[in-house]
Amino acid sequence: MAQPLMPKATAVWLVENTALTFDQIAQFCGLHPLEVQGIADGEVASGIKGMDPIANGEITRAEIERCQKDPSAKLQPAKSDLPQPVARTKGPKYTPIAKRQDKPDGIAWILRNHPEIKDTQLCRLIGTTKNTIQAIRDRSHWNSPNIRPRDPVLLGLCTQSELNETIETARRQQARKPGQKQQAPAEAEASASAGKDAPESGGDET
Repeated sequence: MAQPLMPKATAVWLVENTALTFDQIAQFCGLHPLEVQGIADGEVASGIKGMDPIANGEITRAEIERCQKDPSAKLQPAKSDLPQPVARTKGPKYTPIAKRQDKPDGIAWILRNHPEIKDTQLCRLIGTTKNTIQAIRDRSHWNSPNIRPRDPVLLGLCTQSELNETIETARRQQARKPGQKQQAPAEAEASASAGKDAPESGGDET
């Protein structure tokens, strides 16, 4: 299903102007229900101005009213004669020249808000390089004084669904790490026991 052009801004408008459930808004905007709840609580997208999806032709008022009466119903976007964007194939992400100057801001936003995302994942998401990411991280980037962390979705550097998928993948990978290290204490204990049985070294380490 086609998502709104500005998912978070649309979600802000729907939260403020309709009685739709968080799940309905999340499904229509391609967001997580908890993210929509955060918008309602003022914890997420606090500085984003709502965007009217009815005025933008993305949905009809009748469709919103239908779903307000039935919390289990799913919002269906309005049919559009405009051609739909073609899904991007694998390979380097192309960013229009006009938006390339915004990349450092988007990268800084992700580094600050989602440190669990690996550099390789960030490269694929934004279409950047590891050297650029590291330069922004340690503030050695040539334009560091002017970099302002800004949401890459609002900058048009990626879609909300691409960002959500990258975050979920990074969190799953991070959740697996503790399990992989569970044997470390046992190995350390075994090494310590072996060290007790071994003869002492004749000199100090250098």
